[in-house]
Amino acid sequence: MATRRRPSYPAGSLEKRCSRIPGLLLLVLFCLPAAGQPPSQPERPVDLTELSIEELMQVEVTSVSRRAEPISAAAAAVFVITQEDIRRSGATSIPEALRMVPGLEVARIDANKWAISARGFNGRFANKLLVLVDGRSVYTPLFSGVFWDVQDLLLEDVDRIEVIRGPGATLWGANAVNGVINVLTRSARETAGGLVTAGGGSEERGFLGLRYGGSLGASAAYRVYAKTFDRGSGERLTGGAGADDWSMSRAGFRLDSTLPGSGLTLQGDLYDGESGETLTLQSLRSPVPRTVDTDMQVGGGHLLGRWQRTMSTTSELALQLYYDRTERTAALVEEDRDTFDVELQHGFAPTARHRVVWGLGYRRTGDDIRGTELLSLHPARRTDDLASAFFQDEVTLRPDRLWLILGSKLEHNDYSGFELQPNLRTVWIPRPRHTLWGAVSRAIRTPSRAEHDLRLSSEVAGPGALFPASPPAVFTVLGNPDYGSEELLAWELGYRAGLAPGLFVDVATFYNVYDRLRATRTGEPFPEVAPAPPHLVVPVYPTNDLDGETWGAELAVDWRAAGNWRLSAAYTYLRVQLHERPGIDPLNLSVEGDSPRHQLAFRSSLDLLRGLELDLTARYVDELPALATDSYVSLDLRLGWNPVSRLELSLVGQDLLEGSHVEFAPEVIPTHPTGVERGLYGKLIWRF
Repeated sequence: MATRRRPSYPAGSLEKRCSRIPGLLLLVLFCLPAAGQPPSQPERPVDLTELSIEELMQVEVTSVSRRAEPISAAAAAVFVITQEDIRRSGATSIPEALRMVPGLEVARIDANKWAISARGFNGRFANKLLVLVDGRSVYTPLFSGVFWDVQDLLLEDVDRIEVIRGPGATLWGANAVNGVINVLTRSARETAGGLVTAGGGSEERGFLGLRYGGSLGASAAYRVYAKTFDRGSGERLTGGAGADDWSMSRAGFRLDSTLPGSGLTLQGDLYDGESGETLTLQSLRSPVPRTVDTDMQVGGGHLLGRWQRTMSTTSELALQLYYDRTERTAALVEEDRDTFDVELQHGFAPTARHRVVWGLGYRRTGDDIRGTELLSLHPARRTDDLASAFFQDEVTLRPDRLWLILGSKLEHNDYSGFELQPNLRTVWIPRPRHTLWGAVSRAIRTPSRAEHDLRLSSEVAGPGALFPASPPAVFTVLGNPDYGSEELLAWELGYRAGLAPGLFVDVATFYNVYDRLRATRTGEPFPEVAPAPPHLVVPVYPTNDLDGETWGAELAVDWRAAGNWRLSAAYTYLRVQLHERPGIDPLNLSVEGDSPRHQLAFRSSLDLLRGLELDLTARYVDELPALATDSYVSLDLRLGWNPVSRLELSLVGQDLLEGSHVEFAPEVIPTHPTGVERGLYGKLIWRF
């Protein structure tokens, strides 16, 4: 029978400091209305179902070129999730909202862990997708990925989520290999007034969000918010409720100020949470595998400032600084991390045919990792520096018709030294509402802290397992100081068009060539006497001994079937082919079966009479042969009602077709997956 363990916190930890935040901020929320004068009418998201296809093609994105441009002119496979998309989807987290994006693989491992990637190589520790929140990187150098359980926001404050499939390294730097996700929150000027959101149900056991915003004189606006949620566990594969329940509390603020010719943004938050998991553990002291239910504690916060200055109609300067603190206490390891980042960006037009953007950046991150007998990093403390510079020139070859975009990013990191990441892109608009684009890019994924410094005991073999009379053996993953960067050469071609009044189509194709991908090699066993008893260590090293290709296509269709009815569909086709080098472990090639070959999604948003809304989302995800995970079909339904303009009620059913289904299996860390269960919850939103 599994036992439940709760990791202890050191005295004065962030968990204790955060424990009183929700209550304190609630007091602030009720005291702040006197500080400013909000408008008489509360904010309400723009309903994009009312926009024409022409207007939708002019929706602006900023992640492709680091400046605002219409999506129709973007030279990349970009998809935008709007605030209205999030509201009508019934999603309660960022990962759930990302399921809308073609070409993105989103799978739940258990109730609080996700595997998210673009164009293959998915996993809990997926390492080829750069994720930003308001320009702040949440990509951790610990394992070159994202801890999705702490990427939480008040979803009503999200303006849009811009997702680039394909390399974005020239502008965003190393690790933007297969894609970039940029979550952008709304300006404080757009969230004046008050908002209360609350609800609960079978899986979403309870959630509450509070926000208030107003003005500070004629030139500044603010908002403060607090939120908390409690989510139930999934279903164990052996039956019964799992131990992977999840709760989180968060509080934050945003201030936007406008001065003549410039603007200033200051924002920050603090969070504290707890999530459960089930592990299977082995050690020399306990060689028989045992199952342990344990709670993981997370906490942290950030402070970000951004200053923008418009120097002329063709020249703009921006400076961004942020500090980020994360704390994570799990059964196998504890990590504290501090990150400081500064970035300068300048955009200008030296001539009528050139539009240049360039920038400089510096990031310092330091960690303190307290390991266990099973998992540790050596050295336990490390500070790394990253310096970067980028330059990109958009050349107009034919006004309003043809553009050539070329640029590169140069970075220096403490693991692999200097890295150069150029790209060449072109955009052609042969006629209105039709865009053809293409790109050739080089991107790299730099080594992670774990790949250099990890020691992980993954399996214990008893006496005589390796050869007659051999002592016990421990299969141990050891970091490799010689591990280098992974490389990608990507070829892309895309087409987007308004084919008819009310019909929009976006197609992207790609062919990726990877070199020096991560593989593992098993070394010669060597003896150790500590910890007792004396034993052999069978080392497994990460190496750059895997090559391969991926290719595929992504299709998105948006159709305004009627003035009150919007239909959309998405299809993704992906192939992964890897090449074995002599001496690598055969398991490396199983990555080919970690991503679905086919994905299909369908959404319907219908406005009924008397303020009623009916939304349907259906998805098909192909099998994952390497993980022994079957294909599945899911269906979500939402019924919304606006009895008055300031009040919204909704009832949401999630994964209605099956009692439960498994979406993914973990790797490296022996976490037990759980089944995604059918769920039902109700939600209230009140604006005042």
